[in-house]
Amino acid sequence: MASHAILGGKVLVYRRENSGRWQCSTRINGKNWRVSTGEDSLALAKEFAEDWFYRMKAKEKGGGLKNERSFEDAAKRYLDEYDVVTGGSRNPDYVAGNERRLRLYLTPFFGDLGLSEVTSGKVQESRVKRHRESPEGKLPAKSTLHQEIVTLRQVLKTAIRHGWLMHLPDLSTPYKSGNKVAHRAWFSPEEYKKLYTATRKRVDLHKDSRYKWHAAQLHDYVLFMANTGLRPDEAKRLQYRDVEIVIDEETNETILLIQVRGKRGVGYCKSTKSAVFPFERLLKRNLPKPSDPVFPGNHMVMFNTILGEEDLKFDREGTRRTAYSLRHTYISLRLMEGADIYQVAKNCRTSVEMIEKYYASHISTSISAAAVNVKRKARSKKEIVEHARRNAHREA
Repeated sequence: MASHAILGGKVLVYRRENSGRWQCSTRINGKNWRVSTGEDSLALAKEFAEDWFYRMKAKEKGGGLKNERSFEDAAKRYLDEYDVVTGGSRNPDYVAGNERRLRLYLTPFFGDLGLSEVTSGKVQESRVKRHRESPEGKLPAKSTLHQEIVTLRQVLKTAIRHGWLMHLPDLSTPYKSGNKVAHRAWFSPEEYKKLYTATRKRVDLHKDSRYKWHAAQLHDYVLFMANTGLRPDEAKRLQYRDVEIVIDEETNETILLIQVRGKRGVGYCKSTKSAVFPFERLLKRNLPKPSDPVFPGNHMVMFNTILGEEDLKFDREGTRRTAYSLRHTYISLRLMEGADIYQVAKNCRTSVEMIEKYYASHISTSISAAAVNVKRKARSKKEIVEHARRNAHREA
């Protein structure tokens, strides 16, 4: 780490190895104060550091300099507490994601600030910085920025609980208009048939190559996912002992009864009968142990290749299709076939509100034409005169 002492050693100007910006620090009231100069030039950084030091001294004389915890202190406390307080109930990938967002983006920007200095303006500066430093054409997704703000909020709430911060700043995005509710990318019945036909052809294409197993697994994955509605992460955690082939008492059809382990704990799913044959092929092909994963490995490269070859990568709105689109297809097809929306939500471990917002909005069969195209019989002139005469007689 490069460092330079100025003002007789009262201020240290330094730059970390992984940063292009200079920072400065000083010790006042027995506490080490640090701030980023925001400058790449050493000369400009020294000028900033001198001005900053004298402003800090002026605050000290006026009693406005408070000995407070930094954002980095709150972030460390948050990471120490979070997994313990939640009792390990949160997905380890989610916990690791929070740690990664703090390490890569939040702590480098907010770390040296006192907690009271993490204001709405600073949060907006961090958003602007994230956009400006992103590679051209690869701006961070809205969901990515939202997750960073969620992690930021959790750190600040940790500081509030420990009495290090009095209130939470406004973390909402300014200048934001109402978002258009876009439906989730799915495969229409014709597109879904085109997809599984292509995956079946890929099995025949690779029947004598080293990709035979991968192609067969992908074909069964597509059929299994589109007939169960599982999320990709749920399918990744699925083991053979979680799936049971049963005869449904109500329909007298052979289906799969699945114990689903996902982000909200253990739930249950009943598949359609079309999911049974792919699962039986998986059993025959892999000869698994009960604890083996149903879908080991990752077949997304081949999946994306097929989507591109069949012109299925994007829907008509330009929304990108992924493995998640198979879940959206399951929900949409069930609604089109007249399934009860509450039962679909229960089977997919989601809410009716989510389905109405993101799925039912684009299913034409969810609208009752009989309820919409109501026609009142027009009254004749004779009926209108007779009605008026009766009212007049009644009033008299």
